[in-house]
Amino acid sequence: MILDLIARHWEILDALLAAIGLVVYAVASHSLHQRRHPSAAIAWVMTILLVPYIALPLYLAFGSRKIVPVRPAAGPRAVLPANTSMHATAARAQQLARAMGLPAPVAYEHLVIHADGSESLQALRRLIDGATRTLEVSTFLVGRDSLGNEIAARLQQRARDGVRVRLLIDGIGIYMGGFPDIAAFREAGVEVQRFVSPFRSPQRGRTNLRNHRKMLIADGRCLWCGGRNLAAEYFEGDATALIPRKPWVDLSFDLCGGVAAYAQRQFEEDWAFASEGTVPDGEPDIPPGSPVSGLAQLVASGPDRVDDTIHTLLVSACFTSQRRILAVTPYFVPDPVLLSAMTLAARRGVEVDLVLPDRSNHRLADFARHRALRELAAAGARIWLHPEMLHAKAVIVDDELAMAGSANLDGRSLFINYELMVAFYDAKAVRAFARWGELRRHESAPYVVASPGVLRELAEGLLLWLAFQL
Repeated sequence: MILDLIARHWEILDALLAAIGLVVYAVASHSLHQRRHPSAAIAWVMTILLVPYIALPLYLAFGSRKIVPVRPAAGPRAVLPANTSMHATAARAQQLARAMGLPAPVAYEHLVIHADGSESLQALRRLIDGATRTLEVSTFLVGRDSLGNEIAARLQQRARDGVRVRLLIDGIGIYMGGFPDIAAFREAGVEVQRFVSPFRSPQRGRTNLRNHRKMLIADGRCLWCGGRNLAAEYFEGDATALIPRKPWVDLSFDLCGGVAAYAQRQFEEDWAFASEGTVPDGEPDIPPGSPVSGLAQLVASGPDRVDDTIHTLLVSACFTSQRRILAVTPYFVPDPVLLSAMTLAARRGVEVDLVLPDRSNHRLADFARHRALRELAAAGARIWLHPEMLHAKAVIVDDELAMAGSANLDGRSLFINYELMVAFYDAKAVRAFARWGELRRHESAPYVVASPGVLRELAEGLLLWLAFQL
């Protein structure tokens, strides 16, 4: 009798919590304009219905992915000049970027695409050692290894020299890198902030937000950027470590000019959010271009943007592409919209090449990618598997647009993380990034499509449904 009474009360409590959870979900999604893909929405609703006492606290902690209000309706749509000679991909990308409130394309100079980790490290050392006023560093993690220790020592020395040095580390990444010696940084005069600790966030209900932006800005004039974190495997590896680390294949670059000024402004915004401070007033000081300048645009994406900027530009580029799409990414778990855009491009005759690592450092992502790869291959795209751990992130469209930076082609990067890409519009830079990507493609082997069994298809579907934030 008592057990029956407890069971009935438990069922009532379950139903009440599920109802409360659904109301919270609906109200929060509407009032905060939390646009979600169907798989994410279904997963949250089903989890709230099935296990409300677990799902509701998880939703309150991790459920929000945008922290900015929706902008008022824009004015008249920007119209491209009728006599423009610009290719449709580049023109539409710039038009979309303006509509989404991104900084305008600006001039830059001295672009160097690093051939390997050694060249990237040399550029990083040069910028750190050459700064005279300020150094801003944003990274997901700093390794407690030979590389991380060297960069830490250099930053600490520059702070002692009188340069203002600020280091922004992600709140989860700080543990994944082995937890750098924060006390030593601060003792040397380096200002350090953690970006959203897993235990506390500046915004309630948003502890699941990760800062994946990777950049170093020297004196607001020169920018080092790309996919590399400040740990040994992202550069030259470490054969002397207790567990030897092979170097990964990654992509980074450095340049000077207006893009660096906008990157510094973005760092100021990220720093203010992490420290719960205010963003300095005023616009970036954009230096004028020269006859040899290229044209590039800073593309930030994440909860601090109303729109999913990188995702939107990628989808648009797939539809405006005319000849070629070359994408390099370590993880390929795209949402249905991006996957459809890529497959449609392949079906209408665009040469689509996708370069991935044969085995990445995330086994779940490797398992989940095959459904999308089969669909892409069936549309006529070519998929290539690199023998090394390939951590680079770049997309090149025709000879008109190259995007490189920190964003992977998966749901977490494109919809949840704070990410940073740079869009290049001048032909010389686009060709240079294309050559880098082609070298990686030639080092790779073709992907062989295997027909999945029933259990494999069920497992892939379940993983994609449940792990919608993979």
